[in-house]
Amino acid sequence: MKIAFAGKGGVGKTTLCAWLGDYLARQGHDVLLVDADTALSLGQACGLEAEDLPVPLYAREDLIRERIGSGYLSLNPDVSDLPEELSVDLPVHNVGGPRPGRKRLLTMGSITGAGDGCACAANALLKSVLAHLVLQEENFVLVDLEAGVEHLGRGTVAGVDALVVVSEPSRRSLETAARVGALAGDLGLARQVLAVNRGIGEPELPAMTGLPKNVVHLPILPSLVDRQLTQASVLNLPDGALVDAVCARLLAAMTQDT
Repeated sequence: MKIAFAGKGGVGKTTLCAWLGDYLARQGHDVLLVDADTALSLGQACGLEAEDLPVPLYAREDLIRERIGSGYLSLNPDVSDLPEELSVDLPVHNVGGPRPGRKRLLTMGSITGAGDGCACAANALLKSVLAHLVLQEENFVLVDLEAGVEHLGRGTVAGVDALVVVSEPSRRSLETAARVGALAGDLGLARQVLAVNRGIGEPELPAMTGLPKNVVHLPILPSLVDRQLTQASVLNLPDGALVDAVCARLLAAMTQDT
């Protein structure tokens, strides 16, 4: 299953992506987490130290020249080996549970809009790798995106099974979520879930065109607030049971009829 995460900056989409990836791995699934956000914070959210983070794909000039070229650009490079070559394994703590699956991280960096054409060789390689992941990879693939889904392009969206649009319960954040949902719908991605983060209870949301109909509410977690003052990792919280329940609700919402 291929799941993309999008939303306004700072709403918690990277945290939710890290939670769901860890939850799936602890259930025995192989998971590839893809950091396609400019902030490049998914690895640290998953527990990696800053010095252990892999070099993002967009900064690998050797690979860009090898696969794309520097004069006439190759827009259909062979990238089938890159996910395994460039990804790093992430630890999975699953004491007393089923045998965990393999959890990996691939750091890509920013992918610009689909309308940018092939002017940038790095961007062309990033798009090719992402397209390969969502169309060919057999395991769970979770992609942490920047706000919007236009960088996927129509061909790649066809391979994404679901989009999680993350928002806070605020007007500006929900307006961004509605724009993301509408754009994804225009590209043919109908299976969407709205994750409303840091809410008190389950507030009634305003009607907005494009806002996903399936909604999962995430409460404020005091243990996460305390953790983020001293650590970048969002995993292995004292509220782990509540986090797992949220992940289970997300997966259930993704399988509902659209």
